[in-house]
Amino acid sequence: MANVVVVGSQWGDEGKGKIVDLLSERADVVARFQGGHNAGHTLVIDGTVYKLHLLPSGIVRPGKMSVIGNGVVINPWALLEEIETLRGQGVAVTPENLRIADNAVLILPLHQYLDMAREKAAGKGKIGTTGRGIGPAYEDKIARRAIRVGDLSDPDVLGDKVDTMLFHHNALLRGMGMAEVNRAELMQQIADITPKIAPYVDVVWKLLNEARRKGRRILYEGAQGTMLDIDHGTYPYVTSSNVVAAQAAVGTGQGPNSIDYVLGITKAYTTRVGSGPFPTELKDEIGQGLGERGHEFGTTTGRPRRCGWFDAALVRQSVMVNGINGIALTKLDVLDGMSELKVCTGYMVDGKFIDHLPASTTKQASLEPIYETMEGWSETTYGARSWADLPATAIKYVRRIEELIGAPVALLSTSPEREDTILVHNPFED
Repeated sequence: MANVVVVGSQWGDEGKGKIVDLLSERADVVARFQGGHNAGHTLVIDGTVYKLHLLPSGIVRPGKMSVIGNGVVINPWALLEEIETLRGQGVAVTPENLRIADNAVLILPLHQYLDMAREKAAGKGKIGTTGRGIGPAYEDKIARRAIRVGDLSDPDVLGDKVDTMLFHHNALLRGMGMAEVNRAELMQQIADITPKIAPYVDVVWKLLNEARRKGRRILYEGAQGTMLDIDHGTYPYVTSSNVVAAQAAVGTGQGPNSIDYVLGITKAYTTRVGSGPFPTELKDEIGQGLGERGHEFGTTTGRPRRCGWFDAALVRQSVMVNGINGIALTKLDVLDGMSELKVCTGYMVDGKFIDHLPASTTKQASLEPIYETMEGWSETTYGARSWADLPATAIKYVRRIEELIGAPVALLSTSPEREDTILVHNPFED
């Protein structure tokens, strides 16, 4: 039985929600392994729209176990709100189908406060975070002052940990001339939320290892995209965690041998939310048209996404960094009606050709994309469910992308609906 990791190969927003939902039908367990509620997945099932942020996409399917791993930073208030929203849509969320890692780090109200305060203080130099406290929570984790899910059940230790955290953060707030966090108020907030979260807590690494031994199929679900990875992305305009495929093992307490297939979700063009370099960005009516047809607005923030041509050099780099076995190409239908398409095959920087996105922020900002021009198509690809439904030029576009990125298309998505997918290869049967 293959265990599959799903990662974004660009800057996020590639359409992971639909693909994970589609694959979860074949999985027994769906596990989130990094990020927080800054991520956003939109699922459209039988005309009903589900917007997920912390919960794994498998939660909407009856009979599936959903797991939030130790690599995720968890805002328990946001989690409970999301659970109640889904229940209102008729989705059952109980301790029987949702488990939370006891060694996952908590996002507290002070983290969001700090996040927004620092972005405001940074002015034009801001990163463009979602303001949800993700970065400060991961910082506390690395600095060994974080409060973890398991600490909620140990009130004696909890008070000391809160004191350590506030000693650091209140000093920073004083330095910025901002109000300090009140200890008593924070302790009460934590006390109020603890009994509501406690029923879901589990030893996730053990649970998943037992599932693997029983031959259960596990789908590891990532958030964001490779170019937002803290190490391999366009630093410093990145998220605060590792989002690449290897993190699936670390973020759930599994060994590297637990991963059998890596599926890279890849949009047929390129988008980005927030600040940072974007070599193929289109700031003209073409880019605006892509955004309008693709409904490019962030699930979490509502911010419009920047749009541009497909960057094969960038995705090829993601294929290598993640060890991607195949890609799920999404939103091909957004390109319908365009007479001409361009694909970036590399860059010029300082008068020299390079075939990858450099680590240097200076070079990233000065990249000049090299384009290959391709013929577009006037016919519609929307809702196509077989290769025979696609125009010849659309197939040519897909095949050329495969050649340029060095990975085959395993799935091809032609609308937000689950059924509108061409399944070339089932990753679970690898």
